[in-house]
Amino acid sequence: MFCAGRVPEEDLRRTMKACGGSIQTTVQNLTPNVLGTCETFDEIQIGSERFNIFKGCTEAKTCTIILRGGAEQFMEETERSLHDAIMIVRRAIKNDSVVAGGGAIEMEVSYFLREHSHTIAGKEQLLIAAYAKALEVIPRQLCDNAGFDATNILNKLRQKHAAGGTWFGVNILKEDICDNLEDCVWEPSVVKINALTAASEATCLILSVDETIKNPRSGGGDQPGMGRGRGRPM
Repeated sequence: MFCAGRVPEEDLRRTMKACGGSIQTTVQNLTPNVLGTCETFDEIQIGSERFNIFKGCTEAKTCTIILRGGAEQFMEETERSLHDAIMIVRRAIKNDSVVAGGGAIEMEVSYFLREHSHTIAGKEQLLIAAYAKALEVIPRQLCDNAGFDATNILNKLRQKHAAGGTWFGVNILKEDICDNLEDCVWEPSVVKINALTAASEATCLILSVDETIKNPRSGGGDQPGMGRGRGRPM
């Protein structure tokens, strides 16, 4: 028999949802319908903390992930990365439309826009070409983050997409390019649509600003000199 004291209410409710049963205020007159069950229960030491591990819970639909690190900032960064990954998977499950990640869809849209800009005579051609060039920032940043030669990788991606390789993107593991749709590097389509829409709206907002006003005092302008009687020699 294991007995734990001063358990937070949040942990009690999580255990109840996973194992079934209900929270009791007394041990008198316990019946099977108020008891929860699990296959195994262990108390293990992880670092300086002791954790109670419930395995094989009958009602569990989730799991617990324990993050460990040498510094607080590493822990926070790992938690943010893990949260982003989980949310991407959640969005992919709820929306059945996906595209290849690793900068593949950005390079394909960039190639399409660049080719389309050649059919337009006028200043609009420059705008569309600039939009196409801006989309290449995503695969370039992936290469920079992984320590790859971004120029070489982007040249390969341009050649592949011009030859019809729609889903070719950056392969972090091989320091090369690959068909990310076959390698199961996917992203929900709705995420890409929202990102492009937000970026386009922000760009239009910035371009609509034709004049800015700055307060000289807040801009660190020259301070007025001291007059007579304030320490200045006569």
